[in-house]
Amino acid sequence: MSPLPMLPPPAALTPLLALDLDAFDRNAARLHDAIVRRAGKRWRPHAKGLRAGAAAQALLAVGAHGMTCSTLPEAQALVDAGVDDVLLANELAQPAAGAWLAALNRRARVVCAVDAPEHLALLEAAARDAGLRLPVVVEVDVGLGRCGCAPGEPALALARAVAASPALTFEGLCTWEGHAVRIREPEAKTAAVEQALARLVDTARACASAGLPARIVSAGGTGDFLQACRVDGVTELQAGGGAYGDLRYAGEFGAPLEPALTLWTTVVSRPTPTRIVCDGGFKALAAQPAPLPRGLTSVREVRLNAAHTIVELGQAQAAPGIGAALAFDVGNADATVFLHAQLHLHRGDRWVGAWALGLPAERPPQAAASP
Repeated sequence: MSPLPMLPPPAALTPLLALDLDAFDRNAARLHDAIVRRAGKRWRPHAKGLRAGAAAQALLAVGAHGMTCSTLPEAQALVDAGVDDVLLANELAQPAAGAWLAALNRRARVVCAVDAPEHLALLEAAARDAGLRLPVVVEVDVGLGRCGCAPGEPALALARAVAASPALTFEGLCTWEGHAVRIREPEAKTAAVEQALARLVDTARACASAGLPARIVSAGGTGDFLQACRVDGVTELQAGGGAYGDLRYAGEFGAPLEPALTLWTTVVSRPTPTRIVCDGGFKALAAQPAPLPRGLTSVREVRLNAAHTIVELGQAQAAPGIGAALAFDVGNADATVFLHAQLHLHRGDRWVGAWALGLPAERPPQAAASP
């Protein structure tokens, strides 16, 4: 990990979220090397935790071929940032959402997931109203127990229905094997990922045998990208949040990536020689897993209230005093970045700029223009 600047940017108020661009670049290079260069798969990073069009463009420059997202505002932000190939790996269930998706497909290719005939009816109506065809993937549940139809014949039946629609185009399959990523024993984790993704790949082969080749067979996140890379038949991986890195990826998930995000705070109180109270709290920083303060020894506990981060020390120490800066390595990037409007950038100990964070309003653009 490269060194931090000595202080936050001049005139900046804390809490302030910072990204180490050198660490970001190294993480992106590791993901690209494993997924594209070594495994020969496409890389479609998930942007739910990135929330910066500049971050998406940086990953495309490294070698990503498109981006993944979970919501229409995320898709809108990616398209606005110039991303022309987006996978919305989630289902839509409101007519206004279908209209928004169709509007995005006038500007870029935004593929949407379905797992039931009701989704097809909604997207068909939106496509007809817009006078275009919408690209679709069938989501398959391989064990997570969230969205997705059952693998095998149920997914094949839905794929046939998509292909038969004059308003939709069958692009393939997607899944998320999230139930397997928290397994800590390496061999057991590998076996669980391979078993889960075998259900997806077998379904893709069934589709191909039925004359419905799946151009997209999408899976794999940062927590299991090394295991998912090894599965033949998966065409692309969605690992993206690991470019920011966090303590969770390296610890809980065992990903060979480094934390690149830091939250800068200011010490606002020293009630005792073993207690440091900073600004921040869970309105600026995810509480699980706990963030870790940089440069302190004998840290016994870190806990977060709404606007305070409290560090309890095992031994008394005078520094840092009130008004001093204190930096924390972020425990959970996905649950931290969305709390901020800007991401301040540094290379080594030099501040070099900032990326805007955030998404469009949670409504279709045409609704935003209505009186």
